[in-house]
Amino acid sequence: MKKKRALLILLGLSIVWMAAPESPTIPVQGATSKDWNANTFWYEPWGRSGVHKGIDIFADAGTPVVSPTYGVVVFRGELGIGGKVVAVLGPKWRIHYFAHLKDQAVYPGYLVRTGTPVGTVGDTGNAKGKPPHLHYSAVTLLPYPWRADDATQGWKKMFFLDPNEVLDVK
Repeated sequence: MKKKRALLILLGLSIVWMAAPESPTIPVQGATSKDWNANTFWYEPWGRSGVHKGIDIFADAGTPVVSPTYGVVVFRGELGIGGKVVAVLGPKWRIHYFAHLKDQAVYPGYLVRTGTPVGTVGDTGNAKGKPPHLHYSAVTLLPYPWRADDATQGWKKMFFLDPNEVLDVK
């Protein structure tokens, strides 16, 4: 009986998290939509990844990167292409991914709200030697099959969301 109750509670929380309202903000302090090229989402060819699955928001090195929504930090680390990265699980089961950070300000398990600093703009990973910027991606853990198409890696569009739409700036 306790297991059934626990499963029902977990299912209820999962549904609530899926339906939770979200109103993301631009994740670089002081940035506007003029600080990135909206056409770079799903642009190809793009280095080793083949397709650019996010946007690059340009700012001075050290500019605060803030969580665009509330959620929980699920990853902090270093990845080859992304350099220093942070990932936040937000409402609607979406991962907000921040790469090329100079510094990281949060750890896995941290609860964040909109505007909480998660790091600073940098040039780590494959951005070394390039103008400092934040690579920002939004990924859904629940696939949207209707978004898949015949573009290069088009099946991944089920998971990678256009940050311009997520941030409601396009």
